[in-house]
Amino acid sequence: MHAISLTGRRVLVTQADDFMGPALCAAFAAAGAELIADRSAPREPGSGRTVIESAGRIDALVLNLAIAAPSTLAQQVSDDEWEATFAALVHPMREMVAAVLPQMIERKAGKILLMGSASALRGMARRSSYAAARGAQLAYIQAVGVEVAPHGIQVNAIAQNFVENPTYFPPEVQATQAFKDRLKWQVPLGRLVSAEEDAGFAVYLCSEAANCFVGQVFPLCGGWVNR
Repeated sequence: MHAISLTGRRVLVTQADDFMGPALCAAFAAAGAELIADRSAPREPGSGRTVIESAGRIDALVLNLAIAAPSTLAQQVSDDEWEATFAALVHPMREMVAAVLPQMIERKAGKILLMGSASALRGMARRSSYAAARGAQLAYIQAVGVEVAPHGIQVNAIAQNFVENPTYFPPEVQATQAFKDRLKWQVPLGRLVSAEEDAGFAVYLCSEAANCFVGQVFPLCGGWVNR
């Protein structure tokens, strides 16, 4: 199999210093893409739109948005927590997608890939606000994906968990015995998915080889969920 080349493609990776950002930037650069690494964390209304307008032409938009997941009993989730979680994960996503679609529709080509979470696919105690926001992300991507497919644009999502990254599984967490035990009984793979494996799949989904995928959600979690 030939290595994927994205030479000549302008790829925007959001929140590039967090979550999967560093691995994504390395993988897209290695594939020859012209990388636009936006290091802001868009939270305020309009900030997502500004990210797109500042980038110019975008052939692939990689929505890498993350916060530390709140751990709160459902009955104790405050309005502030709920609103802040959606402000970090859902609202900027919608703004950026809405802002980038006109140029992609005009060219009749483009890729949008969400780095989402498998927490939306399996119940997790004390994660109601986070899972709800991640679920909203996936529902939005599926709807937009089928809407814009006739324009030659592919919109998809990776729904991940137990993937090596500094936001959710930093080295100090991986080193604990409790986490090692958790991997053994929760993850059939028996290890974290590597950041390189995840980022390589993202590069593939943003390539011409993946033109057949429309509004799909791909779990990537070592078998933690299998749908």
